[in-house]
Amino acid sequence: MSKPITCFKAYDARGKVPDELNAEITYRIGRAYAEFIKPTRVAVGRDVRLSSESLFAALCAGLNDSGVDVLDLGLCGTEQVYFAAFHLQLDGGIMITASHNPVDYNGLKFVRECAKPLSADSGLIDIHRIAEDESFSDAPRQGSITPTDLSKAYVDHLLGYIGNRDALKPLRIVVNAGNGMAGPVIDLLEAQLPFEFIKIHHQPDGTFPNGIPNPLLPEGRGVTIDAIKQHGADLGVAWDGDFDRCFLFDNNGRFIEGYYLVGLLGAQLLQKHPGERIVHDPRLTWNTIELIEASGGEVVQSKSGHAFIKETMRAVNGIYGGEMSAHHYFREFGYCDSGMIPWLLISEMISIQQRSLADMFDERIARFPVSGEINREVRDCDAAIKRVEAHYANQPHVVDRCDGVSMDFGAWRFNLRASNTEPLLRLNVETRGDYEMMEQRRDEILQLMQD
Repeated sequence: MSKPITCFKAYDARGKVPDELNAEITYRIGRAYAEFIKPTRVAVGRDVRLSSESLFAALCAGLNDSGVDVLDLGLCGTEQVYFAAFHLQLDGGIMITASHNPVDYNGLKFVRECAKPLSADSGLIDIHRIAEDESFSDAPRQGSITPTDLSKAYVDHLLGYIGNRDALKPLRIVVNAGNGMAGPVIDLLEAQLPFEFIKIHHQPDGTFPNGIPNPLLPEGRGVTIDAIKQHGADLGVAWDGDFDRCFLFDNNGRFIEGYYLVGLLGAQLLQKHPGERIVHDPRLTWNTIELIEASGGEVVQSKSGHAFIKETMRAVNGIYGGEMSAHHYFREFGYCDSGMIPWLLISEMISIQQRSLADMFDERIARFPVSGEINREVRDCDAAIKRVEAHYANQPHVVDRCDGVSMDFGAWRFNLRASNTEPLLRLNVETRGDYEMMEQRRDEILQLMQD
């Protein structure tokens, strides 16, 4: 009997190479994906990790042996697989990447027809089971592999989010690709834009000589901040390895919490498309709600996580959805997340409003101070949540259980939710203009969680 497969997670497959993920396992996953989805044509891309080429070969062999034709996108980012799936109306797409995981990891991200997400709730469990059981059907034909370059169509699509390219100013932008896959896309965009790019860790390099690209880690931000200050840049952008998330720094080198971007991007899109719906997650909400409603839009709350956000966006036909985790979703991008569209929209905003990014965010940060997401390991997540909820039960409040528990007390609110995959509680606190209260309530809840 084949060895059990342990690399499947809630939204993807990811594990250490070769113990948890290797060519043999990847071949079985390719066969299982084909068995469950029953596709004819699938786009496959891969990042620059050293193990990606062997996993790509194994995945394609599994798909081809199942009669599936593969469109080989070559080295690319996850969103380029999404783009291929909806732009070419394919039956699915698979990206080989471990994003921001350690150098000896790799993984697979899956979508089905028109880039619809696959998760544990919508097929990944079945694919996992089929791969373990090796219950594969014989294919009537052998599939093929066709090298496919969609870079021009993809870049044209990205540029389509800018209303008037002539209005763009010659901004100076620090771009830190982290030796991942964002660099080649910046090079393609550079010829079409008036910006001056200061490029850091720009070339894809599977050894990641400057560390794994994960701008959420404070220790990884210094080089971007230093470059912004040295060059007097208007903004900085950093990406994780497969660039499905982008992280912004203002002109002073300040790292911007992803939460504040959601309202800003939503408001900008509403100027171009009045009255549309904007989807957000429940962890931090007040800034987003205020900006969207002031811009004439309608806010729709969704449970956190890309599969839930995308499902909600499709259900309500939302033009944009954003999570504080730096995932930003766009209806015209197949309801998928992009790490390129957000900074393009922000650059357009700076150009048109002729305000610095620091000015834009100063006002919002002062108006709604936040704790940022704090993760704590606890023995019993459910017991800790009940303990916190009971402590505040006698204070006038509104409870929302869309995702974990949110309690709103008028002047402040919090969201507390358990991780899907680890024994962690995730806490977010925000207030209306009172930073000291935010700190006090944050510390109070952290103490209650540990009792």
